[in-house]
Amino acid sequence: MDAIFHEKQEGSLCAQHCLNNLLQGEYFSPVDLSSIAHQLDEEERMRMAEGGMGSDEYRTFLQQPSGNMDDSGFFSIQVISNALRVWGLELILFNSREYQTLMINPINENAFICNYKEHWFTIRKLGQQWFNLNSLLTGPELISDTYLALFLAQLQQEGYSIFVIRGNLPDCEAEQILGIMRVQQQQRPRLIGEDEAQTSAGRSATLGHTEMGFDVESNVVEEEEELKKALALSRQDIDVEDEEADLRRAIQLSMQGAVLSNTSSDSGGGHVKLDNEPAGGRRVQNEALTAEELRKRRQAYFDRQQIQLLSNIPQHANTASIENPRTELDQQQKPSL
Repeated sequence: MDAIFHEKQEGSLCAQHCLNNLLQGEYFSPVDLSSIAHQLDEEERMRMAEGGMGSDEYRTFLQQPSGNMDDSGFFSIQVISNALRVWGLELILFNSREYQTLMINPINENAFICNYKEHWFTIRKLGQQWFNLNSLLTGPELISDTYLALFLAQLQQEGYSIFVIRGNLPDCEAEQILGIMRVQQQQRPRLIGEDEAQTSAGRSATLGHTEMGFDVESNVVEEEEELKKALALSRQDIDVEDEEADLRRAIQLSMQGAVLSNTSSDSGGGHVKLDNEPAGGRRVQNEALTAEELRKRRQAYFDRQQIQLLSNIPQHANTASIENPRTELDQQQKPSL
């Protein structure tokens, strides 16, 4: 398959690709075909001038664009026919009455040229096998002998004009190689536009999956951050509740300690033993340390209660009370120790 010459589509130069794929080499360029087209235009102009250069038909002919080529690179069947005539090749219309009366099996021919809406492509036999050399394909397409007649019939049904190539085609490397061996094609070539579209679709799908992966990862990270914040707030609330509970218990113990001290004083300094009381003088030292610690905790507890009360006081509250809240609150809430 690599030995088969196959020009791919460039611009609208399908007539050039068709001829070169037929001849299996870079035999024609756009300049060569343009030269043939200009020659045909000049011959047509001279024929029209025979009827009189001052006639309306001649002036109309001069105003019309060339019928043999255009700026896009399209060339007419006359240009292709004249180009093949250089090589001693002839074009015969496949569905003409003259050719159909010959009753020739298509597999016994050497090549066909097909045209539909300004697009030209070649079907040629190389060795003993047929190949579709359409320049719109990514590569040559193998056509079986049994499928060739069906393929030509399908092209005719789609509106293609088919021309049989008569004459001896020039020798080529692919003809020599495929003359001694047959090839098998594992994968059919695609249309060039179809191949590019599938490549673009694959890239878009990959990009979409990548973006979706980033979105999912971003959402997971955000959810983890929110969960961490919620857990931190929950721990903070628990710590505050535990601390306040400890302070309340400390205040109660302090109040109990004051009552016991008063009771001891009233009984003349006697000692009242509590349950689980440690033996000896260590109990007095522990009570002194506990009292100092409790005093600091009580003070912190009262300060936090005052701040909480201040946050609930309306905006129109007494300014003096707000500026010096500790005096009033101490008188109202602080217990006598």
